[in-house]
Amino acid sequence: MSGKWKNRLAVLLAAFSFVWTAAAQTDGTYSGFSPYSVYGVGQLHQGGTAWNRGMGGIGIASRNNRFVNIMNPAAVTARDSLSFMSDFGLSGRFSYFSESGKKNVNTLFNIDDFVISFPLWHNTAFMVGVSPYSDVGYNISYKDMDVWTGQRTFTTAGNGGLYQAFAAGGITLWNRLSLGAQFNYVFGNINKAASSSYSDETYRVHATGDSLRVHNFSGTFGLQYEQPLAAGNSLVFGATYRLSTSLEGEHIHYRSLGSYDRSREVKTVSGLSLGDELGVGLAFRSSDRWMVEVNYLRTDWSQSGFESFSGFSNVGDVRFASSVGQSFRAGFEFTPNRNDIRYYMRRCTYRGGLYYEQSHYTVDGAHVNAVGLTLGMTLPVFRWYNGVTVGVDLGRKGLSGSQVKETYAGFNIGFNVFDIWFRKPRYE
Repeated sequence: MSGKWKNRLAVLLAAFSFVWTAAAQTDGTYSGFSPYSVYGVGQLHQGGTAWNRGMGGIGIASRNNRFVNIMNPAAVTARDSLSFMSDFGLSGRFSYFSESGKKNVNTLFNIDDFVISFPLWHNTAFMVGVSPYSDVGYNISYKDMDVWTGQRTFTTAGNGGLYQAFAAGGITLWNRLSLGAQFNYVFGNINKAASSSYSDETYRVHATGDSLRVHNFSGTFGLQYEQPLAAGNSLVFGATYRLSTSLEGEHIHYRSLGSYDRSREVKTVSGLSLGDELGVGLAFRSSDRWMVEVNYLRTDWSQSGFESFSGFSNVGDVRFASSVGQSFRAGFEFTPNRNDIRYYMRRCTYRGGLYYEQSHYTVDGAHVNAVGLTLGMTLPVFRWYNGVTVGVDLGRKGLSGSQVKETYAGFNIGFNVFDIWFRKPRYE
């Protein structure tokens, strides 16, 4: 093996090991932070790389040979022959929460995704990677007065989340129809705890906690059909379907009353599942200069089983219930002149998008909705299609009058690597 190939493989193995280790370490850390992550497996991750997020999260109908598109496994065949592509993402988020005069802020920074993609044979390609699936992070406390115990402080907190490792393959038939299948392995830990303490120290602190350690396999299927139009334009229809996934693992419940009365119970998880997801998209591309796309996604969690699962259902007087969620997304990208040799900014790609989300659960009978605006761009680096993609996400969650309002500003950075790895050398 040549020194160049050894360096390439070493970089890939180091990066993949680093991301895998970060993904697996969910205990004691916040991968996300929101009072709405208190229910079930928490808030679902938006999905996609920094490239997708800069356009409102679209990608079901996108075919772009410059970026790895993990929104649809059929899109893996949209590439130059002999090419190797990789994407590594980072993200951050600033959130401002408000409810009935109460306010709070939080800032997070996380590793997002790592994926590599390469061709297999004629009109076929493959990708493998790891990305977040859901985030759990909250710390809520309040005080009240009791005539017997004095002031009581109630605290509930949670952290962790689920990740997915995936491998996908695709094939293009008749230069128009692309089919793809993806194998997913979902895994992770979610920890939740609650305690009551009293100003009168003669009363013992009462604490309970639950840990959910789960895993299982799932599948995602996708298709894209590209219809060429006049003047180098094309219209692409895309669709995806992710199977519902039953969860396996263990549920650990503990309780304590002071330092003397303690118990711990371990049970096998049963009756829990992740919802399925159906997505459709339509995109119009004008040669290699601009593209616009709209997506619709629907996810059904009504049979997830979390309503009756102790420790991961209701909190206090707040009633959660699994439901059907949906989202509408629209986005575009535009490159003034990809081959401009005089002005660098004309070679950059600019993006924008909008989205509306309806949560996959209800709070006291009402969905938690969110709206947002995204902006992004890719800065070319060196030769080929290498670049750094940056984006921002400005939005608000909890639109109903009585719900907690979450106003957020997120940013994401993606490092896009492109190289020709499979060209036979003319000289040794």
